[in-house]
Amino acid sequence: MSQEQPLKPQLEEEVQESRDKVPSQVQEHKHLEETSDEGQVGRQNNQQASSPAAASEQTFERGNITIGEALEATALTAGSRPVDYSDAAAIQAAEVRATGRTNIVPGGVAAAAQSAATRNARLTRDDEKTKLSEILADATSKLPADKPVTRRDAEGVIGAELRNDPNLTTRPGGVAASLAAAARINQGNQNIQNKE
Repeated sequence: MSQEQPLKPQLEEEVQESRDKVPSQVQEHKHLEETSDEGQVGRQNNQQASSPAAASEQTFERGNITIGEALEATALTAGSRPVDYSDAAAIQAAEVRATGRTNIVPGGVAAAAQSAATRNARLTRDDEKTKLSEILADATSKLPADKPVTRRDAEGVIGAELRNDPNLTTRPGGVAASLAAAARINQGNQNIQNKE
């Protein structure tokens, strides 16, 4: 019996909880898009893109959840948990996928997460540790570029979180779970749009 097997029912239950929480954010996201310029087909990130290829990815289709929004959802679902190395690795993987860069942005979300994980490892009291909500609040505005979450993005973030966890597991409601839920929702939205 592997170490993961006893945790699977708990993981599935907590992933379901995060799925239940995400639709309200999707509705809010859709409402914001519908109330913006009526002539605008999609939403466009106001920040400058780092390259022409990233600029083409800046225009999003309606209803798709971006990587930054999925990170902000993590702040809501697991925000009271202290940042550890697996969280920092998952956040870094998410930022790299959102920006299309191979390195992390100085002063960005991933750099702040890495600093917090290093600091938290040295502290003994949980109330002194930096929490996920402190790092991931307003993640969308902290990312220099953003894009809708895809299955491949979620897989990369899940892999990063698994590799950096001492138990080789992802955390329910954590960064990987939030991106996986967002990718499933985006895939469902894409399937609905293809049928129309």
